[in-house]
Amino acid sequence: MTVGDIIDALSAFDRDTPARLAINPFFPMAHRLGGVEKSVDEHGRPVVYIAESPEAEQFGPLPPAVAVALAWQGPVDAPPRRRRGATRPNDGH
Repeated sequence: MTVGDIIDALSAFDRDTPARLAINPFFPMAHRLGGVEKSVDEHGRPVVYIAESPEAEQFGPLPPAVAVALAWQGPVDAPPRRRRGATRPNDGH
């Protein structure tokens, strides 16, 4: 993903909409953004880093619909419920 890709994707949203960072597809969490820094990669090419907040503020689990949209997990339906049998006393045994 390039800076242009990010700008294009974000341009569809209101400028005042909060942005959060989705982290770790195996334990998806939402984090507050903290900054953007330019650097170079191991080949000397420019690269931009989007950082987590210095306070490392975590908002909690990523909404399941977001994890599905990111292809981090598939849609999950609740397991079917089955009727449970009635419990009976076992004559004190």
